[in-house]
Amino acid sequence: MTACIVGWAHTPFGKLEDPDIESLFGRVARAAIADAGIEPGEVDAAFVGVFNAGFSRQDFFASLLLQSVPELRFKPTTRYENACATGSAAIHGALDFLAAKRGRFALVVGAEKMTHAPTAAVGDNLLAASYRKTEGEIPAGFAGVFGRIAEAYFQRHGDQSDALAAIAAKNHRNGVANPYAQMRKDLGFEFCRTESEKNPFVARPLKRTDCSLVSDGAAALVLTDEETARGMAKAVRFRAAAQATDSMPIAGRDIIRFEGARAAWGHALVEAQLSLSDLSFVETHDCFTIAELIEYEAMGLTPEGQGARAALEGWTTKEGRLPVNPSGGLKSKGHPIGATGVSMHAIAAMQLTGTAGEMQLPKADVAGVFNMGGAAVANYCSILERVG
Repeated sequence: MTACIVGWAHTPFGKLEDPDIESLFGRVARAAIADAGIEPGEVDAAFVGVFNAGFSRQDFFASLLLQSVPELRFKPTTRYENACATGSAAIHGALDFLAAKRGRFALVVGAEKMTHAPTAAVGDNLLAASYRKTEGEIPAGFAGVFGRIAEAYFQRHGDQSDALAAIAAKNHRNGVANPYAQMRKDLGFEFCRTESEKNPFVARPLKRTDCSLVSDGAAALVLTDEETARGMAKAVRFRAAAQATDSMPIAGRDIIRFEGARAAWGHALVEAQLSLSDLSFVETHDCFTIAELIEYEAMGLTPEGQGARAALEGWTTKEGRLPVNPSGGLKSKGHPIGATGVSMHAIAAMQLTGTAGEMQLPKADVAGVFNMGGAAVANYCSILERVG
């Protein structure tokens, strides 16, 4: 049995007035159910993605969802956490539930409330997704971890600052058309490339424009089996869904190869019986621009050490051979941790059903979605296509 996405909902990302996660749940859970054209009581189980790690004093988010959807009372509801891939972990829980034929409809909700926290607390909370024993004292928190990754990449393959700026500029340009994006402003290559008072170094060689945004937001999906989906108004099939986990300490592996990402992409493409050239577009995890650059290589778009070509030669623009992050990615859209993986799948589904509005690509038949937790530790890859 192959599962399908049949409904979705998405808040804007940014500094939202919602006071807490409970409020964010309320904005998307019932909306996704309504979008699927079913009644709340028809949902058989719910899968909740919230990273938290100190952002909220309230925990036990699986049960909290019942405040928004009381019809879930006495039904299985589970909270998932897998760093920045938390949303995709919740989706995989729903896929397993449907594959086991334990129910017909599964609700997935991902959310995070981050912007209320002081900058130092945000950095410390996010650093919980690294190996604190050896990485806990790296300056600048998680940006510092990826700064070290960028330094190592530059040492091996040369200074790639132009490519990182091209990636940032592309994603900000794409984000202008995304109504959910936190920053809808075309910053341009020169601004992204140049250190300035408005674009200082955060963790050399990464500048502010190389780093994703601290965000609030939520997204939700309704999933069902393919047989049921064929009788519904819209459906997007999981042609493949793969997960690959690598060890956490960056010192114990060749960190600039993103081997876990390579494994996830490899498994997904084999399962889908497709090659990368069969994809219409990719939504990938650009928590930092260096991550997107290395992910070009991990997905097989370029050989190792040549990811810059894809960025500088326009391969990954909306008009290029493989558009990457037509949504603007985490760089422009924002990165509310628990919501990110769910958002990526929802926006890919919009593209595949021709409902992406100004974001819509002229050709959107098959999508790749890659969501990553930590420094290429938790790696999830989905291949999606429209049913019918």
